[in-house]
Amino acid sequence: MSKLGFREIAAAIREAIVNGEYPTGTSLPPEPELAERYSGGASRSLVNRAMQLLAAEGVVRPRQGLGTIVTWLPPLTHSPARYARDTSVKYGALGAFDAQINTLGLSPVHEIMIDRVTPPDEITSLFKLADGQIALALRQRLLASGIPILLNCSWIPLEIAEGSALEDPRSVIMGGVKSTLAELGHRQVEAGERIIVRTPTEEESTVLEISPERSVLDIMHVGRTADGRVVEVTTTVAPAHYLAIETIVPVSGEASDLAGNR
Repeated sequence: MSKLGFREIAAAIREAIVNGEYPTGTSLPPEPELAERYSGGASRSLVNRAMQLLAAEGVVRPRQGLGTIVTWLPPLTHSPARYARDTSVKYGALGAFDAQINTLGLSPVHEIMIDRVTPPDEITSLFKLADGQIALALRQRLLASGIPILLNCSWIPLEIAEGSALEDPRSVIMGGVKSTLAELGHRQVEAGERIIVRTPTEEESTVLEISPERSVLDIMHVGRTADGRVVEVTTTVAPAHYLAIETIVPVSGEASDLAGNR
């Protein structure tokens, strides 16, 4: 086999990963073995450069004492359908994230921390809380077979959450936060989302185990009841390559006509 450059080596390893030869969450073979297999004994420096390229793409990630771990996932769909209960409990899942990870044959894990704290100013304003008033913050790091995928923080007014299952950190809630809020008499009928692309903070980079130069999606989700009250604000931060954003935009006949006349 003729020797390849580092980009060709990276392309060959990437293809093997996507095809499932090296499953997500497992360690790649040592670099000398990869060099022999993919380029007929190329120098380790070429394979190392290929690994750096794949790591920059989020396909692999070096871990101390474990070698190079495969972190590739097909993008998870972030769409309005994820908030339907039928979707969130699919295959016995405990929420939309679990449902998607289960279908990939991976194991979803939730690391949960619950606090009563003062929300950021923007969330305080959305909840119409007085300055310094506290709310429930349900923070989660969500992993797929040990790979950090999402950082979530769901904020709920304390008068709604106090004493409910939302304050119990021992288990993940079947159907997610929205189902529990509905059971508490606060069913959401509308939600809006704001999505920003940015670089991670130092803490986010560490917790998500990504380079500080990587892009993340910062999503703020605001859920309202029929009377317009905001009862949930959830922020999500995820490496950008892990999410595919899909949305439905209603288009009136008038708007369509205007667009066609341009």
